[in-house]
This record gives sequence, C-alpha cells and structure tokens, in this order.
Amino acid sequence: MKYISFIHPVTQSERAGVITQPQQPGADTLVYDIGLLTGLQPNGAYTLIEYITAGAQETLQTALRSADADTFALPLRTLRLLSPVPNPPSVRDFYAFEQHVRAARARRNAEMIPEWYQFPVFYFSNPAAIQGHNELIEYPQGSQEMDFELEIACVIGKTGKDIPAENASEYIFGYMVMNDWSARDLQREEMRMSLGPAKGKDFATSLGPWLTTPDELADCRIGAGAQERYDLAITGSVNGKEVSRANFKDMYFTFPQMLERASQRVTLRPGDIIGSGTVGTGCILELGSEVQPWLQPGDVVEMEIERLGILRNQIVISAPRQP
Repeated sequence: MKYISFIHPVTQSERAGVITQPQQPGADTLVYDIGLLTGLQPNGAYTLIEYITAGAQETLQTALRSADADTFALPLRTLRLLSPVPNPPSVRDFYAFEQHVRAARARRNAEMIPEWYQFPVFYFSNPAAIQGHNELIEYPQGSQEMDFELEIACVIGKTGKDIPAENASEYIFGYMVMNDWSARDLQREEMRMSLGPAKGKDFATSLGPWLTTPDELADCRIGAGAQERYDLAITGSVNGKEVSRANFKDMYFTFPQMLERASQRVTLRPGDIIGSGTVGTGCILELGSEVQPWLQPGDVVEMEIERLGILRNQIVISAPRQP
C-alpha cells in the first residue's frame, strides 16, 4: 500500500491517507482519509504515526472493501502533501553506499577508510526540519555551496530493541525517497573540529512523496534476512537534467544491518526514520561542481526511485509560512 500525510482542505488538520489506483484510464487517483474511513478518529486529525502505532492495517483493509469514495476519498492532485511522517520521533542517517563514500573521498584526494567496512555508521539529523513533496526549501543562511543528497529512507513500524539483522525487515513499515539537503561549506568548517555535521545539515530533509509498504516491492526483492535488498532504479535531476543514477541493490550495508546497529541497547519506535546515506553519484560533492554547479535559489530538484515515486522541491531564498 501507499500512504501519505496531507493537510485536509477544509479542516486544515494533518491527516493520514491511503492511495488507491484509478479504476478507469484518466480517472483521478484517490486518497482515502484513514481516520474517517476506519472510524479510528472520525472527528479530528489522525496521523500516520498513530495509524502505524495502532497496527490498524487489517481495520483499514476491511474498511476499503466497502468504502464510499464520495464520502471518504479526495483526489490526490488536490491535496497539499506533507512528508509521509512529518514529525518523526528521530532521524538517523547512515552511510551505506560504498561508491558514494569512495568517490567523495577521492575528490578530496583521500584514501578509503578501512574501518568503514566494519559496521554501518550514522549521525542524527533534525526531526523538526522535515519537508514534503513540492514544499519550498529555504537556502541555508551563510552558505554558498548548497547540495542535494539522493537517498532511500525506511520508517520503523513497531517498537524494537537489540534487533538482529536476520529479523529486522519485520520492523520496517515502508520505504520512501529522501533528500538530505546539505550546506557543504558549513559542514566542512564544522567537521574540522571532529564534531558534526550540524548546521551544515539540519536546515531541511525532504521525504516523500508517499510511503510504500514492502509487500508492493516483493517482486523486486533480492536476498533475504540480513542481506535483503531491492532492485529499484534511482535517478536524480536538477532543472530537468539528469545528474544521478544508481540502484537500491547497490548498497553495501543493508537496511536490516542498519536497524541492527541503530537498535543496539536502544529502543526504536514507530515512525523513527532510517536514511540510507547518499547513493552513488547522488550529490554534487561526489559529482563535482564542474558537472553540476552548487544549487541556487530557483533550482528544482527531483529525486526518483522506481516504485517509490518522485520527490520534487524548489529552492527559494525565503519560504512563506504555512498555516
């Protein structure tokens, strides 16, 4: 299934929705309001984290079988989308693609770090700076080197601690496209002091456009247990020009391995986000500014992962405040 979070056009409250495919060619793609359809929250806002935490998938499936579209559905094209999980409890971003790490270090005339192969490493990002599909991204103050980072993210579906990699896929509710925006010059200054990244990273992370459950990707699955991956094409473009191309299956460390590392003596909660780190060719730092100049206000960045959709954002000097 595909899930979104959106602003209800009448109540202006955050709602969780499930996408259904049109029954006829040319018909609208519809979104069912989960809280209303299931009766779990008929009179107010209902978030996707609440739905995931409740484990209400069977309730939703039952309700969909007899759903009245005129009462419970809205056309997807009319909705203002948020990140599928707009307010995650935490965001961990890993470093899982060897090609990206090796190529980015080569740009700095640095050798590959042997320790990188020992375990997947991550940093904590800012859960208060999450953006969704088509939301405007403010250019980071004090920076002249704004970059995109094309990634995959998963959302945790149930509480777990000390999760073994062999069983970790059971804890993944779904996958989505991630753009971990970066201010490279700020990041470079911070990390000279062996701490960070902080201000170089925490101004924005885009996620979306929707959250796809693993069952929809089963025919693309490669491997099992700790080695589970998916054969899904990944591309990125700036102002309509493709600059990045990779594949989900090329990750060195898998999501199950990342979950095992993240959950060591720590409890993961429903709605926690785990990022893969940048895919090969997935940022300007790796490509080189001679291939793709640093981003500027007005640029439109599109990140696409097969089956997971297109995440689009435009960069602006200052974005208007949303209600």
